[in-house]
Amino acid sequence: MLISTFLLLPSPDKGESKEIYARAIEQAQAADDLGFDGLWIAEHHFSSYGYCPNPLTMAVALAGKTRRIRVGTGVLVLPLRHPVQIAEEIAMADQLTNGRLDVGIGRGYQPHEFTRLGLEIGDSRIMYEEAVDIILAALEGREFSYQGQRYQIPETTLFPETVQKPRPPIFVASQSEASVEAAVQRGFNVLTGGANSSIENLTEVRNVFDAQVKKHQPNGGSRFGISRLMYVADSDEEARAEERAARWVLRAATGLARGMEGIKDGRPVAAPLENETDSEDLFDRFIVFGSPDTCLRQLKQYKEKTRMDHLICTLWLADLPQKKVLRSMELFAKHVMPGLR
Repeated sequence: MLISTFLLLPSPDKGESKEIYARAIEQAQAADDLGFDGLWIAEHHFSSYGYCPNPLTMAVALAGKTRRIRVGTGVLVLPLRHPVQIAEEIAMADQLTNGRLDVGIGRGYQPHEFTRLGLEIGDSRIMYEEAVDIILAALEGREFSYQGQRYQIPETTLFPETVQKPRPPIFVASQSEASVEAAVQRGFNVLTGGANSSIENLTEVRNVFDAQVKKHQPNGGSRFGISRLMYVADSDEEARAEERAARWVLRAATGLARGMEGIKDGRPVAAPLENETDSEDLFDRFIVFGSPDTCLRQLKQYKEKTRMDHLICTLWLADLPQKKVLRSMELFAKHVMPGLR
């Protein structure tokens, strides 16, 4: 099973950008040294929920600061930029990372990001679907053209070409049956596990995934990965004392997704949600917080129920101090990771 870490680059209090990027580099280097297989970088715009507007740029930077770990985009929000430009940057990043690039793609979910770029989130599905077709054609390395509803592209050839052939691995952020089927049909890998996805939700998505793999039998198969908010501490009590950090991510993401008045002075408003799950339910079904033994026990349950072959750990939560994040990574790598392999 592959195990990766996830970099949202958050700062509830709008920290200095230089500090946020320094933290990301230090965590990437720690993940490389500790034996993580990969790291994934989120794309977000116009709020301190995440400081990375271009994860391909960040992937190249982090590859240059590490030795062997794979770097992935988690995810490129395809409707926000022209697909030919995205394809060019994927190929360039694959070259500059010497083939260590994984490409995660998605439609996006925050209406304010679309609005500020003159787009409507309601148009994201057709833009996403056409963008996928264009990016795949562009990365083949041959001349192509495209005539769609949103994009019309005359004969075009992409430079540079990719290192990985026929292209870097592609992962799709999927929650619904339709998005899972579309990903599997193309032979893409599936990543699931939004901030408010319970273990039962993840299991349901896995069952859909299995049915679609059986139906479409993609060439080369598809991998199934989940992401979880996680904090590993020396004791359950110490870990659970940081519940507020997980709550910030859950509340901020939900508010931004619902298009609520969720940003003030650039900060996400992480107000309590209606019918919010209580602490015990949160720890049991939505997040992985605890001692190494507790976290390993929980993750074995996830592995059994979701049959995941890729785990993505969100360990940098809200304003959790860097020292605690690095300690959590170390405890996970030494005491949890070996039991999952």
